[in-house]
Amino acid sequence: MDKTRPIIILKKKGGHGGHHGGAWKVAYADFVTAMMSLFIVLWLLSSSKPVQEAVGGYFRDPNGTAEKKGTVNAGAGENFTLTKDDMPKLKDQLEQKIREMNDFEKLKSHVEMTVTAEGLRIELMESASGTFFDSGSPKLNGDGRDLLITLAQELGKLPNKISIEGHTDSKPYATSGNYSNWELSTDRANAARRLMQANGVRADQITQVRGFADQRLRKLDNPLDPSNRRVSLIVQYIPKATDDEKDAKPSAEGEEKKDKEKLEERKSETEKPDAGKETSTKKQ
Repeated sequence: MDKTRPIIILKKKGGHGGHHGGAWKVAYADFVTAMMSLFIVLWLLSSSKPVQEAVGGYFRDPNGTAEKKGTVNAGAGENFTLTKDDMPKLKDQLEQKIREMNDFEKLKSHVEMTVTAEGLRIELMESASGTFFDSGSPKLNGDGRDLLITLAQELGKLPNKISIEGHTDSKPYATSGNYSNWELSTDRANAARRLMQANGVRADQITQVRGFADQRLRKLDNPLDPSNRRVSLIVQYIPKATDDEKDAKPSAEGEEKKDKEKLEERKSETEKPDAGKETSTKKQ
């Protein structure tokens, strides 16, 4: 019997511990979700008020406000129709844009916005030294150009029509000849129109350009006050469609469809070959 036995050497490999599992994936997914939520909140804070209200309204009532749209991008204002109830929102939005201008402190006492029966009235009032126009001239200065461009870029996004008015104080125009406060008020309104149409306002958006001279003074007790010299922009309301109008529209479309069907039936009857001959043969 062979007493020699094979020598068996056992080598143990160092392990890396137990299996870690997928807990890290869950933690990473939570981190990514939190970051995405943060970016969405930051985007909402920087967006316009109509967009914020649309998003908030969706979560409060998904069925009622899901189709409401904001006006972040140029041209998107066609989806945001300003009725009388919405004008205060536009007022706040425009005031915020003006606050962002470099010369806001200089201009803030010369710009006034008021919601009236006609629409949102934006008054650009002159000072004794001339805030928006050169003194006695329809030529816009730097501040006047900057402010009107800012307003044009915002108002051009809306479907609402705009009218522009020019006003003067009661001081007679200095130069002799046929040029008077009537011409000056109209020329200033037209200068504002040209600049705004070149910077965002559509050609068909301006409905009226009017010059009133000193016939509609801002301060009746002081006809020579510089604030009587002003240019007024009126953003007009778009009336809401009533329930009767909404109901009448489908019925009108239905009537048109019926009329078209009747007309097609008549055409098909007249186009049948030998229709007259068959009728006369039956009578005989």
